[in-house]
Amino acid sequence: MNKPKPDNRSNNADRIQFNINHTIRNMEAAEDMMSKVDDPTQKSELEEKNDRRRDALQGMREEIKDEAHKKSR
Repeated sequence: MNKPKPDNRSNNADRIQFNINHTIRNMEAAEDMMSKVDDPTQKSELEEKNDRRRDALQGMREEIKDEAHKKSR
């Protein structure tokens, strides 16, 4: 039976920042797509995705603050 890998959180802040940057790029791409699409259903779906991304960004920013606080101890 394999042992689980040890929990390595040394790069959490970097990983979270990468995810924040990736999410922002996706939001920008969706905004660009919304300006080019005529279908109201597709626009609505893109807007909903960006709303969820905004919520996710807020959570990731809180998480990165927690990581920074943990490192400063």
